[in-house]
Amino acid sequence: MKRFGFHESPVLSTRPAFWRARLVVIVLMLGFVALAAKALNLQILSNEFLQRQGERRYERTLVLPASRGKIFDRNGSVVLASSVPARAIWVIPEDFHKASDEQVGALANLLGMKADDIRQRTRDEDKNFVYLQRQVALDVADQIRRLKIPGVQQLPETRRYYPEGEVMAHVVGFTNIEDRGIEGIELAFNDRLSGQPGSRRVIKDRLGRVVEDVQAVVPPVDGQNLQLSIDAGIQFDTYTALKAALEQHKARAGAAIVLDARTGEILAMVNLPSYDPNDTLQRTGQALRNRVMTDTFEPGSIMKPFTAALALDEGKITTSTRFDTGNGRYRYQGALISDVGHYGVLNVGGIIQHSSNVGMTMISELLDSRDMWTKFSELGFGRVPQTNFPGMASGRLRPWQRWRPIERATMAYGYGLSVSLIQVAHAYTAFARNGDMVSLSLLRREGQPTSVQVYSPQVTQLMRGMLEAAAGPDGARRAQVQGYRVAGKSGTARKIVNGQYSKTKYRGSFVGLAPVSDPRVVVAVSIDEPSAGGYYGGAVAAPVFSDIVSSTLRRLGVRPDAPVDSLVAVADQGGRTR
Repeated sequence: MKRFGFHESPVLSTRPAFWRARLVVIVLMLGFVALAAKALNLQILSNEFLQRQGERRYERTLVLPASRGKIFDRNGSVVLASSVPARAIWVIPEDFHKASDEQVGALANLLGMKADDIRQRTRDEDKNFVYLQRQVALDVADQIRRLKIPGVQQLPETRRYYPEGEVMAHVVGFTNIEDRGIEGIELAFNDRLSGQPGSRRVIKDRLGRVVEDVQAVVPPVDGQNLQLSIDAGIQFDTYTALKAALEQHKARAGAAIVLDARTGEILAMVNLPSYDPNDTLQRTGQALRNRVMTDTFEPGSIMKPFTAALALDEGKITTSTRFDTGNGRYRYQGALISDVGHYGVLNVGGIIQHSSNVGMTMISELLDSRDMWTKFSELGFGRVPQTNFPGMASGRLRPWQRWRPIERATMAYGYGLSVSLIQVAHAYTAFARNGDMVSLSLLRREGQPTSVQVYSPQVTQLMRGMLEAAAGPDGARRAQVQGYRVAGKSGTARKIVNGQYSKTKYRGSFVGLAPVSDPRVVVAVSIDEPSAGGYYGGAVAAPVFSDIVSSTLRRLGVRPDAPVDSLVAVADQGGRTR
């Protein structure tokens, strides 16, 4: 065999092509360039974009909720609304599907839901968060936790609790699931009660655990507490008296309001039917109506004192002016005006005491439509009351240019216009004071209230005397209160049904003040569609006024201003005035 030397090997002696070496070098250099370009793009050119994307995946802003303020009554001793701890129940559908039927059934029972509904809401496994129920009570949440159901989680939250229930429902209102006020005081003062939430910017790992804070924590600012003008004791007494009257007279609804004549504070406001704001199922329908503020009606005879006071104030009549009401029938402008009795010749005090429609029509003939409209507007009729309460009604007071003489007459005794109960009560503060209407407030006042002069003090004194007679033994006697002198006026108005005045449906009202010697409170009561025990305001509303005034003055520590033996005891007979 022929052997070759090292230098004589045909393989080793062949020189590799130079271009191949260069190609390898170029490929390697291009690789390094590509890596450098990628690094440049990642580290410098796309740095901000990539950081933002990373933050979206791992940074979170946690909302630190503020505690909603409490609501107290005027004395600060009774809590009307507060926030209590609760839990939100949520599930991870993918894990929840491992739960047994027994576990799902137990969960449904605790939440008051149907097991099929829970299965339906959690069947989409692509979702990673599904609420089952919010604001679950802690004891129920603890029972759910002990079930150890796969995928069922809990979040801490709060819910509003209303200790006084339906007694304070229309005053306080309630919040929604997001803790925002949607009725009553909760809505009217939502911004003050809710405060400002804080925030915390954090980084979380892939398991959702907080790794670190990335900026300073912004602490929440808790909501303010509110102290209302409402007296919890007076509110309860008013609620009790009104509820008893509705049951006795089988009435459709009722409303009552108590005002402090000195400060303009609303001491009580009750509407029936009512509801329990703690029960979400009751927050529907007619029970939500705040009839004191939102319902308007034709007031009837409780308007007569305002017309009479205007005529006296303008000098159109005096206390000695006589009006012949005849046999209680008066043909005026093609219409028949009638009284419930035959009163003959009356002065203005007699017209108020006997509630004579004929007499008021004769007084209206002496008045100018523009003057009446102006005075009624000054008294607040046809305008929204300024109380910062939601849903306030303005009522209806047509422009004076469109009044016909017959309309001026009917408005003089309370038909042809509509008012709310709070408007009437507010207007009566002029008779309780020196002719000036005090501004109203649902919050406890610290300073002096403002007022607007609508009648002269002299006329106001005269009207108090007439209203005292109207609530006396020969008037709405059931309005009397043992130990106190009271003044007021009853009213009975037919309701409009299908565009016509009904002959079977009425609203009975009574508005008055006490004690007459130094008025402290104004009380207005309205009974809607009483169907048993009469329907006149003196029969159905005056006794409620009496009960409310009696308990209110005693709670306020007002000294009696009338000898006990000088009063006529409340008898089982209706008042004589409408």
